[in-house]
Amino acid sequence: MTAASALTLVNPQNGHLAFRIFSFDNNDHFDHLQRLNYYSIIGIIKGSGKLKADFSEYDLSSNSLLFFSPYQPFMIGAVDEIRGIAMNFHPDFYCIHRHQKEVACNGVLFNNIYQPPMIHVTEEEMQGFLTWIGQLKKEMQNPELAQYELLVSMLKIFLINASRLKTNRHPALQQELKGSKEPFILQKLKDAIEHHYRTMHSPSDYSAMLNISPKALAKITKTHFNKTITDLIAERIIIEAKRELYLTSKAIKEIAYDLGFQDEYYFSRFFKTNADVSPQLFRDTVGFARADT
Repeated sequence: MTAASALTLVNPQNGHLAFRIFSFDNNDHFDHLQRLNYYSIIGIIKGSGKLKADFSEYDLSSNSLLFFSPYQPFMIGAVDEIRGIAMNFHPDFYCIHRHQKEVACNGVLFNNIYQPPMIHVTEEEMQGFLTWIGQLKKEMQNPELAQYELLVSMLKIFLINASRLKTNRHPALQQELKGSKEPFILQKLKDAIEHHYRTMHSPSDYSAMLNISPKALAKITKTHFNKTITDLIAERIIIEAKRELYLTSKAIKEIAYDLGFQDEYYFSRFFKTNADVSPQLFRDTVGFARADT
């Protein structure tokens, strides 16, 4: 990436990145672990490789769209030289949690612990997204009245279209990738984690609840989700912790207790292990209590 290829909008209140678009023609920018304090959307136009995200690894090919939340770890290893375009935006610029009713992308594009953080699109669909990004770039170079508000509106439309595309493609993708429907036991596991992740942190708790042996549940979970049950529980806890840290002004001790941790320091270690940043630093760099401002 060169400075000339990047267009950046800076938050005038703190001087930090608000919104950025840049092109890349090699893998240098992503060949090491990324843990960024803003949302990232990456379009792979050409090339192939391996995407490592959270606890899993995925095959990557041309015409792929990748979506990452703040501090979600990822890196790309190229097999064939990749080129594409990337878009970054800070939650101060647009917070998907706060605007969930306007753009239903949370749990579809971002923060879905059961699906890969990417979608494969057709060449025509990719060209459509590139055209829309071109409009965003054009607006960034034309700082007229209400530029900020227009960019936010254009980003919202981009996210809505991407969410629709992934939602419409999801059933076909599932059948293609798995060869069969998701086992009923995994639907029960997902429901159980969603209802009990605050109080049940051990895989054995879930196998007992679902009346299946820990070994059998672990095997089927790894096969279908490419993750362990421990991974799924940890990711779900971290997603909620991040939401609380940048949407509320709750004390970290209170957030820890609400998530089933009796010891604030143990929670902080757990968070740092999984997010590679302390809860306080996450709050400081991503922002907090934005819903109240």
